Amino acid sequence: MRIFVYEYLTANGIGREPGSPEHGMYLEGRAMRDAVVADFERISFAEPFAFPDKATPVEQKWVEEVARFSDWTLVIAPEFGGTLFNLAHSVQSVNGQLLGPSLDAIQLTSNKLALAEHWRTHSIRTPATTDCEPTPCELFPVVWKPRDGAGSTNTFLIRDAFELAQAIAGDPRQPMILQEFVPGRAASVAFLCGPRTQLPLLPTFQLLSDGQFQYRGGELPIPSELAARAVELASRAVKCVSGLLGYVGVDLVLGDAKDGSRDYAIEINPRLTTSYIGLRTLAACNLAEVMLKVARGEDVDALKWKNGQVRFTPEGSIQSF
Repeated sequence: MRIFVYEYLTANGIGREPGSPEHGMYLEGRAMRDAVVADFERISFAEPFAFPDKATPVEQKWVEEVARFSDWTLVIAPEFGGTLFNLAHSVQSVNGQLLGPSLDAIQLTSNKLALAEHWRTHSIRTPATTDCEPTPCELFPVVWKPRDGAGSTNTFLIRDAFELAQAIAGDPRQPMILQEFVPGRAASVAFLCGPRTQLPLLPTFQLLSDGQFQYRGGELPIPSELAARAVELASRAVKCVSGLLGYVGVDLVLGDAKDGSRDYAIEINPRLTTSYIGLRTLAACNLAEVMLKVARGEDVDALKWKNGQVRFTPEGSIQSF
């Protein structure tokens, strides 16, 4: 089975230089690519391929040619600017098989405003969201972020009128959304999705900086009572989105109410996320192999996890406890 893993930034040299604004995302993409390729290589019937780190972009015709002759193509790319959607469309245009969500699912989940509206129609608790620009009359704090962002880029917590100028001074061409700020602990739940099941993995705490919500990695597992709440909300959040396949991640905020009444779903990442690096460390199985089986509609055994606790960085380093 030929499996093509296409990581967008490393294949095109975007963010390759340490001084580049995208360098952090470049390192993150490389860490995800290397981890999942290593796991595919441990599968006896799989033959993975990925472009090595490049300084110049891979020609689109080569991407399509490899996808055409692969059994599965796993695309790792940011959502902004339609990048993930366009790459997935290219794979399907040559009759390639995506190991990832459908185009409709990518389009819905990449648009944070559309996803918030969709969730509200399905009674999924999510922060109030609008495409209006913040004003000095807002009930602060609020969150100002890209409609199709990835990696917390250009995401701001606006606490008062004095922080407005910095927040709205970004790229005017980038569509933004204004979102209610909800306090709590940032968490995520990854799922392996297929035609017969949406299998939740261990919930993870997200480590974020203050103010701009810069992603600094995560740690797992989380306390069992919080994990149960996270899985319950995230499961409902993915169940109402059709077309999800492969690995997807749901970002959450877990509030201070023990009954979960102050927990909120924030967004869905329709692709591999950095949490995979931490999850594979504690998994007593090969997550890439389970992902393939679930995507193919096969039965899988209940997942087993090793004891211990790990903390991981976006660049892929692991610290075990």
